[in-house]
Amino acid sequence: MSSSAVAAARSFFNLYNHGFVRLAVGVPSLRVADPAYNASQSIALMEQAASRNAALALFPELGLSAYSCEDLFHQRALLDASKDALRSVLDASRSWPLIAVVGMPLEVDCRLYNCAVVLQRGSLLGVVPKTYLPNYREFYEARQFSPADTAVSTEIELADQRVPFGTRLMFRADEQPLLTFNVEICEDLWVPIPPSSFAALAGATVLLNLSASNITIGKADYRRDLVAGQSARCLAAYLYSAAGPGESTTDLAWDGHALIYENGSRIAESERFSRRPQLIVGDIDLDRLAQERMRENSFAQSALRHRESLETYRIVPVRLDLPGGERMLPDREYERFPYVPSEPTRRSERCAEVYQIQVQGLVKRLEATGIDRVVIGVSGGLDSTHALLVCAQAMDVLGYSRQNILAYTMPGFATSARTLRQARALMEAIGCKAHELDIRPACLQMLKDLGHLYAEGKPVYDITFENVQAGERTNHLFRLANHHGALVVGTGDLSELALGWCTYGVGDHMSHYAVNASVPKTLIQYVIGWAAQTQRVGSQASQTLRDILETEISAELVPGGSEGHAQATESVIGPYELQDFNLYYTLRFGYSPRKVAFLAYCAWHDRNRGTWPDVPGDRRHEYGIAQIKATLGIFLNRFFKLSQFKRSTIPNAPKVGSGGSLSPRGDWRAPSDSEATPWLSDLALVPDREE
Repeated sequence: MSSSAVAAARSFFNLYNHGFVRLAVGVPSLRVADPAYNASQSIALMEQAASRNAALALFPELGLSAYSCEDLFHQRALLDASKDALRSVLDASRSWPLIAVVGMPLEVDCRLYNCAVVLQRGSLLGVVPKTYLPNYREFYEARQFSPADTAVSTEIELADQRVPFGTRLMFRADEQPLLTFNVEICEDLWVPIPPSSFAALAGATVLLNLSASNITIGKADYRRDLVAGQSARCLAAYLYSAAGPGESTTDLAWDGHALIYENGSRIAESERFSRRPQLIVGDIDLDRLAQERMRENSFAQSALRHRESLETYRIVPVRLDLPGGERMLPDREYERFPYVPSEPTRRSERCAEVYQIQVQGLVKRLEATGIDRVVIGVSGGLDSTHALLVCAQAMDVLGYSRQNILAYTMPGFATSARTLRQARALMEAIGCKAHELDIRPACLQMLKDLGHLYAEGKPVYDITFENVQAGERTNHLFRLANHHGALVVGTGDLSELALGWCTYGVGDHMSHYAVNASVPKTLIQYVIGWAAQTQRVGSQASQTLRDILETEISAELVPGGSEGHAQATESVIGPYELQDFNLYYTLRFGYSPRKVAFLAYCAWHDRNRGTWPDVPGDRRHEYGIAQIKATLGIFLNRFFKLSQFKRSTIPNAPKVGSGGSLSPRGDWRAPSDSEATPWLSDLALVPDREE
């Protein structure tokens, strides 16, 4: 590999080149009214944050003086010592590109303010006073401080520098404009409309909160809820730092609670009640926040309604020297199966909810049409198994006999003995009205009518040979439904729709109602596993369900051996576990191929990194960048260029998850004749191998 290729590879494997930013929250040890000591503790954590390549570090409220100084805040010695402490922090900051945000008391225009000071490389970037001062229960801040809106000055002299002063300051990084942050202090978050709400509407993607926040029973959970909710409502990252060891315990206790959230999801959290200084680090996906704000147009509508207020924010430019030239993967874990929670309890809840959504959709369709029977094709594979489970539950909900499910297994030229055996066993266990139709005579007649060589005894396994079988099955199902006054339940899944892995028109692409159409293949595997484990449709079916999970995925349209087949689907379109990963980040977030490949590498390159859900068959794989790139190439070409015409005419189906559906009436509206060129050109920039 050439030196330029090595440099390009290193650049690719660096989080800062994919819209991420590494942020830190520090909880230093403190001494009450000892600013020199407190400054030294913050400096030590700043150095640690810089060594971990963080771009910014946040510290607690009044961290240079300590929060619990009470009337000592009115002592000149403490105020002067706090300024001296700030100078020492400023001097130390020259050594690192890190932005630091520290808390201190400041006298401005003969009033005392509880302030956050933003600094970098020896320069003061801005000072933000606290807006809301709690003066209830154990809090008496209004005794010592003035609220921000009493300030007259918009600039102040501090540490021999002229500095912007006020709450409506927006700090924007020149090298990464998506990193725009705003600062609020403790109680500001606890009021009905926090100042950070307006800052987010004005463009802040990262919201910082310097807090002290003593601890009482249940308060930690409430903090988490507050921070999670504010980050979700604002489509932002939210960093929170509470006071830790060293604050006065005259009447209060402190737990040193630090939090980093991104759009409602917790990225990092400190160990509460630790007696040691702590630094937590989180890698924030700025692209994700920007994409969410772009998609959710109600966010822009809200900004429009507050436009006059938002125009008063002052932009403070920040120059960053981001370490983008070295290998640096995110510290956060990315789920290998983004549609499937890795935590067992959440995974079980997810499977149950997916199942119930599908059942509710089918129940409503049957009630609305007045139809009490369904027709379904059962292959002995994953998709038809899952759809049959949904049908069984729907009949139970409606109070109908499962004999109202007219199930047909239709062996063709390539049906294996294994899948046929599984289809028979499953239909028997479910208790539906089971039928077996051999489609080969009808297919042979069709091939003969087409003048296909197979009809003359010559083994020609082309696309016509395959589609004649797929079409014949669906043709039978529709005619059977018409004959019996029933509704055809479709079995095709979201992954197949994304890749166009279905026969268009009168094939497995079509049905009267498609219960699986927004459920990806990987999630279907886990729902079936959950149904087996919980004996959702009876103990007799559970072993058959486990056997089906162990069966290699195949369309079974090209003949193979009696127990196997010659048409392994994943050998053609790539592993479904990777393709579902590609689908999620392309459909849900609209990420560039480079970023999707980067995230896939982070999730999949090391099978020992992170946690695994209970994988059906215990298939724990790992994928290098070469296979990730190749598989993503297949996905991009099929998704953007070759398959949209199929998705434009799909039947009705219930949307299941926020990960998106491909219905032209819902999440995805796209032209059927687009090119994949921009996506494939971007993919070409992904290295073929690691350095």
